[in-house]
Amino acid sequence: MNPTAENRAGLWVAVASFVLWGLMPLYWHLLKAVPSLQVVAHRVVWSTLLVVAWLLWKQGRGWLRVALARPRAAWMLALSGALIGFNWSLYIWAVNAGHVVESSLGYFINPLLNVVLGVVFLHERLSRAQWIAVALAAAGVLWLTVHFGQPPWIAICLALSFALYGLLRKLLAIDAVAGLGVESVYLFLPALALLAWGETHGQGGFLPLDGVEGWGAGRDLLLIVGGALTALPLIGFAFAVRRVPLSVVGLLQYIAPTLQFLTGVFVFREAFDQQRLVGFVFIWVGLMIFAFDGLLRSRRPSIAAPAVPVPAREG
Repeated sequence: MNPTAENRAGLWVAVASFVLWGLMPLYWHLLKAVPSLQVVAHRVVWSTLLVVAWLLWKQGRGWLRVALARPRAAWMLALSGALIGFNWSLYIWAVNAGHVVESSLGYFINPLLNVVLGVVFLHERLSRAQWIAVALAAAGVLWLTVHFGQPPWIAICLALSFALYGLLRKLLAIDAVAGLGVESVYLFLPALALLAWGETHGQGGFLPLDGVEGWGAGRDLLLIVGGALTALPLIGFAFAVRRVPLSVVGLLQYIAPTLQFLTGVFVFREAFDQQRLVGFVFIWVGLMIFAFDGLLRSRRPSIAAPAVPVPAREG
């Protein structure tokens, strides 16, 4: 494949990955009858099997040893695994509890929170435009807090957990899929134990045991495929990010929360009144300034574009 064809393929794979992440609320909504914790446990188990199979195929049996050979890799990936497990759990619960719009807000805020963590922990310096973008996002969150009597906790927790996850992965600088593989291995046994306990204590429904009616073959299949839908977009993203400029990927990443937002408003008919619109507009304007500044900076050879965190990911 020639370089132009590779770039084109990378672009389409990136778009497909972000579109799939953006439409995931529709998929998780099909599993609304299954307890959220059970959905997350199945997601971990089936995605682990797929990711590990992929790594064995691409990197051989020594992939885990190579990944953990990096200094600090073992404990940092354990911590990042806990963060992404929390993020997945909160997201799936929020989707099936009718908070898709607020969930999308978390992923709109996330890129701006990434740069704040870069300042705090990595001593990075922000441009004036980036400070304005962060200030506008903060104003939007403050507006929502004042008008609704409490902060948008779901959005804040989703954004913060994923931003901290991105920070750990940036500090470790490990291959995206190998990192997810190690995190998945850490989460696999607790998830499997949770499923086994649920199935034997009448809390599960994947297997019809002891007279407990199961969820049915259709939902069982959806739970299994949910693991693939966790892993495949990340593998696609890892393919694309090596072939597409990071500035382009940085703009494409807004596809996912935009589709989530549209799904929440127009498909699930969640409340979105004028007061919410004002708060979102502050954040959207901040994101436009941030994205435009990043695009300009990426075209200047002497100035590095903002880093794009590697998702694991939302949805």
